[in-house]
Amino acid sequence: MAGRNPEFELGGINHLALVCSDMRQTIDFYSGVLGMPLIKTIELPGGMGQHFFFDCGGGDCVAFFWFPDAPDGVPGISAPPGRPEQGDLLSAVGSMNHVAFTVPPERFEEYRRRLKAKGVTVSPILNHDDSPAGIAREMYDGVFVRSFYFQDPDGILLEFACWTREFTDADVSHTPRTAADRRTPTHA
Repeated sequence: MAGRNPEFELGGINHLALVCSDMRQTIDFYSGVLGMPLIKTIELPGGMGQHFFFDCGGGDCVAFFWFPDAPDGVPGISAPPGRPEQGDLLSAVGSMNHVAFTVPPERFEEYRRRLKAKGVTVSPILNHDDSPAGIAREMYDGVFVRSFYFQDPDGILLEFACWTREFTDADVSHTPRTAADRRTPTHA
């Protein structure tokens, strides 16, 4: 699935650090609802806050800071305004748009049902393909990943995703866009 990195031997993501409004609520969701073990807690010096780590599989972690003075997020700027099926997926440059967790393809639909049974609002299943719409109604050979989205208590957009095929050189075919292609002016 992945090519070899000639520069650095990277073993995945050590952790992705996000910010929450309520660490207890975050533990209840990530450990209680999603089943991720809480593996490390840190009380930051000088009353600055907390930093907690959850094992999200494969040796990787999702971590949260809790800062007593953190400003509230701004939907549509610091994060998408909602789930993709609700419309806009836009978030600001430098923001964290969403976190996608790999799940086994054979358990994908079961996991969606289990989250719904736990009271989590989930998006419809999306069969991502290379069609102009980017989504297929039905599963077929051109679908490269299946996914569905949901949000944590702070509105952080999460995704359960499973790859459905191997990638080839033909999957890297688009010319990268530049800052000059943006429709929104950049600010100094």
